[in-house]
Amino acid sequence: MKTVDLWFDPVCPWAWIASRWLLEVEGVRDVRTRFHVFSLSLHNEGREVDDWYRGWLDERWGPARVALAAERAHGNEVLRDFYTALGTRLHRDKAPVDRETIVAALGEAGLPASLADAAGSADLDDDLRAGNRAALDPIGEDLGVPAIHVDGTAFFGPVVSPVPRGEAAGRLWDGVLLVTGTEGFAELKRGRGRPVTT
Repeated sequence: MKTVDLWFDPVCPWAWIASRWLLEVEGVRDVRTRFHVFSLSLHNEGREVDDWYRGWLDERWGPARVALAAERAHGNEVLRDFYTALGTRLHRDKAPVDRETIVAALGEAGLPASLADAAGSADLDDDLRAGNRAALDPIGEDLGVPAIHVDGTAFFGPVVSPVPRGEAAGRLWDGVLLVTGTEGFAELKRGRGRPVTT
């Protein structure tokens, strides 16, 4: 079985779609996704970004901090269920990014509500920074999430909407592996013609 490493920030809609795609891929290809926490708020700290995006980031430190606290306290495997519980609330149900939403997701994943306290703490930010570096060092500091590493190849993306399902997810996986495994391949891109559908 092939292990696929995915870095995600719980608030990123593109990482959410990529994670749901990879879970679909698990059903049709011999792969298993291992989840890792990334912080877009930390990644963009001190960078010049649009004012609206700065405000958006400043309000969204908590979910990545809580996810990392959950992993540190209970092991990497808890990220799969916690991210699913939190991401479903944030991206499908459009719940607010607040303590109540985080606590509900923790409860669904069988984790203690006290982990939500990490949302307002910078105690794990050095570990988040290390996770960000692990995600981006092989692909480029100017990128973000979704960041995927597999078989010594690392890349940003894919950015796709809606989530490919079933064998369509598998075909996309096959194609992504083909192009990213090509020596010297750097980019394939087109304009986003439709809204994000999670």
